[in-house]
This record gives sequence, C-alpha cells and structure tokens, in this order.
Amino acid sequence: MAENQSSNAAAASAGSTPRGSEGFAQRRQPTNTQLANELSPQMSADDEEILKFIEESKPQIYVVGAGGSGSNTLDRLFELGLRDVSLIGMNTDAHHLLKVRANKKVLLGKQITKGRGAGSNPEVGMNAAKESAEEIKKSINNSNMVFITCGMGGGTGTGSAPIIAEHAKSMGALTVAIVTLPFSSEGRIRMENALQGLEKLRKYTDTLIVIRNDKLLSLAPDLPLNTAFKVCDEVLAGSVKGIVELITCSGMMNVDFADLKTILSDAGYAVIGLGEASVDAKSEERATIAIETALNSPLLDSEIHGANRALVNVIGGEDMTLKEAELIVSETAKRIHPNAHIIWGARVEENLQKASLKVLVVLGGVKFPKYGVEERAPEGLEDIDLDIIG
Repeated sequence: MAENQSSNAAAASAGSTPRGSEGFAQRRQPTNTQLANELSPQMSADDEEILKFIEESKPQIYVVGAGGSGSNTLDRLFELGLRDVSLIGMNTDAHHLLKVRANKKVLLGKQITKGRGAGSNPEVGMNAAKESAEEIKKSINNSNMVFITCGMGGGTGTGSAPIIAEHAKSMGALTVAIVTLPFSSEGRIRMENALQGLEKLRKYTDTLIVIRNDKLLSLAPDLPLNTAFKVCDEVLAGSVKGIVELITCSGMMNVDFADLKTILSDAGYAVIGLGEASVDAKSEERATIAIETALNSPLLDSEIHGANRALVNVIGGEDMTLKEAELIVSETAKRIHPNAHIIWGARVEENLQKASLKVLVVLGGVKFPKYGVEERAPEGLEDIDLDIIG
C-alpha cells in the first residue's frame, strides 16, 4: 500500500494526470456486507472463509474519552455515527459518566473520589486512574489502536490520560492522543496543570496531537464560552473520525491499518489541519481551496516544513475526481520535508453536498512547540482557576 501511495504522490507532484480521473462514484468499492450479499448466490466455501477471516482480523480500535471534555467528545462521535470502533468513557464524576453514550464506561477511583469528580486536581485524577488500573486494562484489552481524547488542564483528563496511555502502550496498541489546551480565560493554574500533564502524556503516546483552544477560537472570536467549548468537542470528534474512517470506510484510495501504523507509530508530536471547499467554489478551484484552508489552519500550531510524515484524507461528493485528490496530496508534499512519507486515502460520501470537498491532514515529526504559560493568562486571571468538569 505504501508503495502505491508513494507513486501516486510522486505522480501528483510531477503534475501528471492519471488515467481514470473521472468521478469516483463510478468506481465505488463495496463494503464487506455488500460484497457478501453480491457473492451469496455463487459464494464458495473459500469465499466464506475469506470473508470470515476479514471480519475476524479487523483491527480493534478504541476511543477513550477521559474526563468531562473527553466524554463530551464521545457523545459527539456517537451522534456522528462512527462505526467499527468501541467508545469508552472514563471519568471520576459518576453523574456525568452516566449521561455519556458509550460502549463501555469506567468509573475511575471509586474509593478515592466516591464518584464526585477530581476537583480540578490532576493528582487526584492520576491516583483515581491508578486505583482503577485493572478496569482500564480490561476495557482496552486486545486493542490494536487506542485513541485518547481529553481536555488538558482539569483533574480527571489531565491526571488519567498518561496512565491510560501507559497501559495502552504496554499492551502493544498504537497509542494516539488528541487533546486540547485550555482557553486563556480559564486561568493560569489550569494552563500550568495542562502543560505538566502534556509532558507526562508525551512519554506514552506514539502520536500526540495538541489543539490550542485559543487558536481554535480565532476562527470565531465572538462565540459565547459555552458555544466555544462545543466547537472544541466538534473539532476533537472530527479529527478522530477523520483518522478512523481512513481504514474503516471503503474508498477509491484505501488505507489499511498497516499504512496507518507506518505513519503514526513513534511519530512524536503531530499537528492536524482541517479544510473544506464550499459548495460555491468552482469545481476546478475546490481542491486548491480545501488544501490551502487545511494547511493554513490555525490548528497547525507548529512549523510544518520539517514534518517527516503525513496522513491525508480526502472526502468528496460523487463528482470528486482522482485528479483533485492527487492535487491535494501534491500540495501537501510541497509544504513538508522533501523526503517525507505520505499516505493518503480518498472516498465518496454520498450525503455530502455536490461540489463540496473536505480534507484532513495529519503531519507528524514536527518540532514540539514551546508553550508559554505567561502569554496565555490575561491580566487579572493569573490566580483564577475555573472549576470546569474534568
């Protein structure tokens, strides 16, 4: 798969137009269920055995939402209908955990917190996770890949995420964390907690993606605070969904788990960019607009020219062409290290509006930013710690 992807990227960067760049909808690949239905009249014993093997060998992917923010992300993923993954909520707040829609739930630190939360204290969150170590390991047993999502700065997410990641990593799972840093308005103490937690989390993840809420807010600075938090949940959920569906959804350019592992294993710090071309864009311009939006996103919180690996997911309507997808990959290749390993996938989303094009770009191996606490705490907020669930 990697060789095919490299040749596709090379062809795109060379400006060649590949054969078969007509609309993807003409060549859509069937799902396993559709394939079984199509083959059923003439399905042989070998076919049945192969289909059974495909089903049994599917990678086991878990998404762990730690703390209040992480649990909110799970709720959003549930609403988005993410398939072929297990959603696991982990929290010290029993009431909040009860409301979360997830496949599994782990109430952390029953003896320590009595189900009442971590009180915005990361040490309590850490000890709660240690108390529940066996439950955590049981919930992610046999996993091939574990996503951990949370809002750094609170008690449960900040304290438990490194413990969860350590268990996942020790069990051999590809471990990816997608987390947010607090808004400046949440105060200096919360930011300090977040940065300390981030340093611990880095040790136990293959890939760590950090989204600064302040950067996210720059996209819509006049949003009320409650709405801003919902936007953060949306971005976290969209990021997880975009990566997962590269391997769980059939497309015209498929990415398998081995490809994903090649890019995300030991990638270190990574950044993520999301872009979309509006339905008003001319068809010949939408690919350029989508990738430019992604590569110039405020979420790309680091210099990307040194990125040594890239994961690109292109989603379009039935009129999307292979030429457009390869243009997006080519533009990505121009912005990062010349020897970077690029793997990409492209698929049709039937309910996407015609003329729309979405891009998700994950760039790994970039330099870890020096997050400064001082520049984040506006005057008068240095000693304030807002008590936000998590």
